[in-house]
Amino acid sequence: MTAAPTPPRGRAHELGRLLEIQNLGLNLPFALAFLFLASHGLPSLRVVVLVVIAFVAARNAGHSFNRWADRRFDALNPRTRNRAVPAGRTSPSFALGLAAGCGALLVVAAYFLNPLAFVLAPVALALVFGYSYTKRFTSFTTAFLGLVQAITPAAVFIAVEGILPAAVLLAVAGFLCWGTAFETIHSLGDLESDRTLGLFSLPSRLGVERSVRLVAILHGVALALLALFGLAEGLSVVYYVALAAMAVLAAETDVQLAARPTEARIPFERHFALGALYLVGVLFAVFVPLGPAWVWPH
Repeated sequence: MTAAPTPPRGRAHELGRLLEIQNLGLNLPFALAFLFLASHGLPSLRVVVLVVIAFVAARNAGHSFNRWADRRFDALNPRTRNRAVPAGRTSPSFALGLAAGCGALLVVAAYFLNPLAFVLAPVALALVFGYSYTKRFTSFTTAFLGLVQAITPAAVFIAVEGILPAAVLLAVAGFLCWGTAFETIHSLGDLESDRTLGLFSLPSRLGVERSVRLVAILHGVALALLALFGLAEGLSVVYYVALAAMAVLAAETDVQLAARPTEARIPFERHFALGALYLVGVLFAVFVPLGPAWVWPH
């Protein structure tokens, strides 16, 4: 019997796949956590709306620009060849126009937040657009993607307070490690394709075994830096309970990664849970401060 043809996908479905809306929850919990921390409680509705618009616009700009810039490589990679642009379901010009529109939306949202956010919006756009090209010439593209994720704490505090407190740099450094670990895991799944296509990544430079060890080290350093950030912010003990839970889950994930280093599905799914744990820990620390606050000595 001949298999029934796959029904055509609607435009909304294709747009969602192009932007990978299903993965919005990977980093949005972290952004919301820093929004509550920067606001020292419940932020105003205006700030919430503008920050969420800016965050979603930035990620969508990066995703759509990446689909345009990498369309030739995506067509040759078995994992990505069915994406909308290489498969011909969406035109390259649409992806590029969507990137421009989302970039403009980010700038507008930043304008209505505060002057510093507006001035730095082009810097954020340069990072989210620029990462698409780094894989062509440097193995540190994985760390560059980590840097893209690391701007989240700084961007949120600037959006809320109009300044960048020094303590937030600890969170930025933590998320540089955290994002680099996540992107290294992701790159392990594309190792053979990257080598065939002449593209660069940390796994292609370090090899599988050393890359897996690096992921575990980066997870540990990231959580230590986030703990120091909590001390600097005077967060209560419940924050560290959440970090401890994250450490257990990350360690379990690292063990599974060592057993199956090119299978990124489980670590990818665990990232949703890790983000949710961090958000829950921050919510309790901000709104239900159980136990004493540990304050960084001055």
